[in-house]
Amino acid sequence: MESTKTGPGGPTTGKEETIPQPAEQRWSRWILWSVLALIILLAVVFRQPLIEQLGATSWNIWLGAVAQGLGYGAVAIGVYLTFRILDFPDLTIDGSFPLGAAIASAMIIAGWSAYLSLPAAFIGGALAGVATGLIHTRLNINGLLASILVLTGAFTINLRIMGQSNIPLLEAETIFSPFKPFFRNLFIEQWDRAWLRVHTNVLSIVIFLLLIILIKLTIDWFLHTESGLAMRATGDNPQMIRALGVNTDTMKILGLAISNGLVGLSGALLAQYQGFADVNVGAGLIIAGLAAVIIGETLFRPKTIAWATFAVVVGMIIYRLAIALALIIEIPLPGTGNSIKLEPTDVKLATALLVLVALAIPQIQRQRRHRRASKG
Repeated sequence: MESTKTGPGGPTTGKEETIPQPAEQRWSRWILWSVLALIILLAVVFRQPLIEQLGATSWNIWLGAVAQGLGYGAVAIGVYLTFRILDFPDLTIDGSFPLGAAIASAMIIAGWSAYLSLPAAFIGGALAGVATGLIHTRLNINGLLASILVLTGAFTINLRIMGQSNIPLLEAETIFSPFKPFFRNLFIEQWDRAWLRVHTNVLSIVIFLLLIILIKLTIDWFLHTESGLAMRATGDNPQMIRALGVNTDTMKILGLAISNGLVGLSGALLAQYQGFADVNVGAGLIIAGLAAVIIGETLFRPKTIAWATFAVVVGMIIYRLAIALALIIEIPLPGTGNSIKLEPTDVKLATALLVLVALAIPQIQRQRRHRRASKG
């Protein structure tokens, strides 16, 4: 007997629920594949300089990019929950990420266990999401404005928690500290000492991978529960789900809490990985999260929730690898003796433009179809 389930695209009937893919998504795929083709073309044309540059680059850079991608994986899942599941424009994550980092660093410096700082960071981020949800639902304030208000207030809260704008954790006991001696000895025994410098990133990848798998499986399970299905229906068809007796305001608050809790947890992980917590570390994070969602959905075209959460995490890893590559390579300009190189200060602008194009083209195509339909 077939069952009817509610997914992000609306009620679906069948043995296995799927996520319907909009027709406009082919334009996002076209954009991404065009960019990849351009990169490959440039690599072929300037292959010798590129090989020399990459050959001189330490493997530590690539391993570090993978580790950061996994560390930011919870951010990608959090953005997916608000952007795709709830259809809610949430900027709170730019404040909940440094909030999680601030809580974790303050607790570690105060002598608390680094492992206890992780659930505390999740709770802190979740409270920021709840604040946004309450402002939006109880005061009827626009969701985007509500998230901006919480983001602005979170800056002061983060400074109060940290007591200063930056807290170093290089000498502190983190979640990685108990395992460092084992990995160090393992690399010394099995490989040349020249590879010893990568053992920290390898350790981080292992721990982040285990954590992100646990997070992914938990979110996948939750989104298939009764509450999770109600949350998904809230983002897709709130009128219908209200008619079934579900409180959509509660679902929005719950979704924002989970999303920002994951982002706060990611902030705590990255603070311990990078060795510091900074009050400005979350600036522009929403763009990175959106880039990860778009890259993951474009490349993998997920049909189920489990596949979608996997895709956005991989999208974040690809995004971090692309940034590492962009900061390394230099494209020589023939006949001038000069070259083009992306500076670290240019990364956010380039990412914003890429996300803008990927989001704008489907809208432009939809408007053109409406105009043609109205004329017909």
